[in-house]
Amino acid sequence: MTQDADPITDLPAPLIPATSWAIIDSTLREGEQFARGNFGTADKIEIARALDAFGAEFIEVTTPMVSAQTRADICQLTGLGLKAKFLTHVRCHMEDVRRAVDTGVDGLDLLFGTSSFLREFSHGKNIGQIIEAAQEVIGWIKTNHPQLQIRFSAEDTFRSEEADLMAVYRAVSDLGVHRVGLADTVGVATPRQVYTLVREVRKVIHEDCGIEFHGHNDTGCAVSNAYEAVEAGATHIDTTILGIGERNGITPLGGFLARMFTFDPHGLMAKYNLDLLPELDAMIARMVGLPIPWNNYLTGEFAYNHKAGMHLKAIYLNPGAYEAIPPGVFGVGRRIQAGSKVTGKHAIAYRARELGLHYGEDALRRVTDHIKALAEHNELDDEHLEQVLREWVSA
Repeated sequence: MTQDADPITDLPAPLIPATSWAIIDSTLREGEQFARGNFGTADKIEIARALDAFGAEFIEVTTPMVSAQTRADICQLTGLGLKAKFLTHVRCHMEDVRRAVDTGVDGLDLLFGTSSFLREFSHGKNIGQIIEAAQEVIGWIKTNHPQLQIRFSAEDTFRSEEADLMAVYRAVSDLGVHRVGLADTVGVATPRQVYTLVREVRKVIHEDCGIEFHGHNDTGCAVSNAYEAVEAGATHIDTTILGIGERNGITPLGGFLARMFTFDPHGLMAKYNLDLLPELDAMIARMVGLPIPWNNYLTGEFAYNHKAGMHLKAIYLNPGAYEAIPPGVFGVGRRIQAGSKVTGKHAIAYRARELGLHYGEDALRRVTDHIKALAEHNELDDEHLEQVLREWVSA
């Protein structure tokens, strides 16, 4: 049985106001690096329109260096007239940047690997050379395209030496970038490390320079790491719909929203059209040819399934007893699974009353025991449960 959610009641002032951070959704960039993420032009337009309707502040797209078709797609996306700002993710190379600035995007997300792994096996530059390259590229952008937002990200941030990071972040902040990026590229960071590093970075960059966090989910910490980044002062969080991305993906949009909703529900509802989340998840599941995970944040098939007798009693009296986030806010419903062997007499009594049936205390106990015994062999769906309850009354 599915029920509508209760409205949110008055809550204390938020610990982390939704106005203090913004989402950069990277489904059209990081999501294209997912094993099944091969979006055609029509897919990209559908995704961009859906994210814009949802209220995402920024949409990050793949570098135009990928192909002529990708560049054409970016130009088409930026010409849609959406409210969301488009960013393109490019290497901190002059060739890449020159190609990107004419696509109509609102900003460039520059990156350069700073860990010893990437400096040795990816690009072969030392920290001084990285800063020199950043000076050349950022200086050119600010001189020739001052309207563009600029982010500079240290790829593989959390396997980089802190002294190297601070030197790079200080240098690019002095050059006037709008944001610096902390990228947990291989998903090894812990929440404590993320919180600490964001705080340390804040000390070396300018006050008006934002901090962006990009967290991979290889060790299952993407949502908690994103939360800690915001708590420490990050201003932008990278997400993708369903968390798709390279390997195990990055911070999922739904998971991040679920985490942040518990701190500022009213702010989040004012900022985003949260009830569109099921449509976003279903859209990406369709495009990548995979089902929405059964335990997915908020929109999974069993995200709001209640079964145990003790839970059911409380849910009927006050859904907030076992639901921190009302399902209706995110456009989904709850399911009361009363026909199981772990059900209780209160759940059976409530279900019976909904059907206009009433039992005395002894009869209620006996019909509950009967249902539990039946469910030992096979759980009763709603139709079967109703049939048993009606038969028991007429027996």
